[in-house]
Amino acid sequence: MRITGDHAALAIEGRLDVRTAADARVRLHQAVDGGRGDLVLDLARLEFWDATGLGVIMGTHRRAGRIGRRLVLRSVPAQLQRLLVATRLHRILAVEGVVAEPRGATLPVLGPAL
Repeated sequence: MRITGDHAALAIEGRLDVRTAADARVRLHQAVDGGRGDLVLDLARLEFWDATGLGVIMGTHRRAGRIGRRLVLRSVPAQLQRLLVATRLHRILAVEGVVAEPRGATLPVLGPAL
């Protein structure tokens, strides 16, 4: 897993799972604590996640909310979009953008309008 960016926008690349969750949590929380306004998390290059990874995202969302910031998920992979809908987390998280399915179809934008 690799996280690049600053206190306003980050991109996660690779896997966000039980093996990488602790490092990701530290990096994301530092970004939340060190900035102002929206924190955009680009997931376009996220290859795999598990429940622990989703927990890191939700923990970051909660931490951001406590200090008056908002976590915005951008370029969410199709499988994660479906998971967010199935768990109804798309109603809680701010999600922007659409991601093409492998066969060319697109999924609708999830979450509140930005």
